[in-house]
Formats: sequence, C-alpha cells, structure tokens
Amino acid sequence: MSDSSNPNLEQAKQEGKYIRTIRSFVKREGRLTKGQAAAIEKCWPTMGLEHKNGMLNLKEVFGNDNDVVLEIGFGMGKSLVEMAKNAPELNFIGIEVHRPGVGACLMDADEAGVTNLRVFEHDAVEVLADCIADESLSKLQLFFPDPWHKKRHHKRRIVQPEFAQKLRSKLKIGGVFHMATDWENYAEHMLEVMQVAEGYKNQSETNDYVPRPDSRPLTKFEQRGHRLGHGVWDLMFERTK
Repeated sequence: MSDSSNPNLEQAKQEGKYIRTIRSFVKREGRLTKGQAAAIEKCWPTMGLEHKNGMLNLKEVFGNDNDVVLEIGFGMGKSLVEMAKNAPELNFIGIEVHRPGVGACLMDADEAGVTNLRVFEHDAVEVLADCIADESLSKLQLFFPDPWHKKRHHKRRIVQPEFAQKLRSKLKIGGVFHMATDWENYAEHMLEVMQVAEGYKNQSETNDYVPRPDSRPLTKFEQRGHRLGHGVWDLMFERTK
C-alpha cells in the first residue's frame, strides 16, 4: 500500500508529524553525471515506468508475451543490462531508487541497443504491491542487497518471512527467487528464512547454495573478491504452490 492510499498517514504528514514507514532501501542520493542525466531524458519515455500509473499490463509494456524477470535494487545496472542483452527472448524490469544508478543503467542500455528492459525509480515494496500482478513473473532477482551487518540492524534486512511471501505471490508456479550475497552471515540468514518459507523449494542439490548460474554475470566487484579469496553465495528457490 502506498502512503497516499492511507488517509491517516496523509493527515499525519500534513500536520507535520513524522511517521516511519517500511522501505526496501535507504535513500543515498548522489549527483547525476551529464551522461546519466542525458540518458534519463532520452530513454525515460520508452524505458521508464511510473509507480503512479498503477498495475502494469506486461504484454502492453513489452509488446510480447515473453517471460518477465524482475530485479530489485540493480545498483548501477551493469549486470542487468548485460543479462537483458544476453537474453533477448526474455523481458526485464529493474527497480532502483538511486537516480545516478537509474541514469547509468539507461545509458548502458541505450549504448547496448537493449529494447527488452524497463526501469522504475521507486521503492520496490510499493512497486511490487501496486504495479506487478500476481503470478506474472518467471524470476525475481535480489543481488547483493545491503547486508546490515551489525546484529542490531539485522531486522532491517530485506529478506524476511513476510517479504518472501509477498514475492511468492508475484511469481508464477515454477518461477524462481534468485538471491546472491557476499556476506556469509547474510547468506545463512537468507537460507534460514527461505528453507521454512511456505510454497518454496530450494533448487540446490545440497539443500543450501547453488553455483553461480551463467545467467548472472560476474561483476568486477566479484572478480576482485575472488582474487582476494572472498566468497559469494547464490540461493535459488522455486515457487511450488
């Protein structure tokens, strides 16, 4: 539910009261480069999606019935653009609140000639609730979310039981929720939450983690981490009901 649909919340805001609402992110606003600003101006009319427009008709958005992959928090968008370029038979939606990341993603997509990608600049929780129909996605991706590594902040981690069920409703039966993190403790937390989440099945043969699939590009950050001996954990859970 968006803030605007809650009259009590709206009234409180108008009275100047501060109400904390649940978000999928912490806003970190940076300056746009000229290239990012130009890319937003050029590409937003064809690639941008607006939360205020409500529920999407995915066939109308993409002009076809291809399976749709949605990524939450795509950062600067490099891997998302690469995925879209490598899989023209799929449609991709990215959600990111950081405007320079949105600009960078659109700039790369434009240079790569990618046409099967659309982006939101909005909170993912609200987009999923208000814009994405139930049982409409073939895959949900959450790569390297904020680990909130201090124990007192663990409750802020986005992968929680309630969130897992919100995502499940958006996946088709057989659709997959794919997570990746370079924090072992967060990987353990993800596994703990998802192993008991109703309606999911772990795709791991060892019932824990999966090797990085070819569909997820190796980032420069990961390559550096591999050289330094740092681990990355991928988890893939399939919707079964």
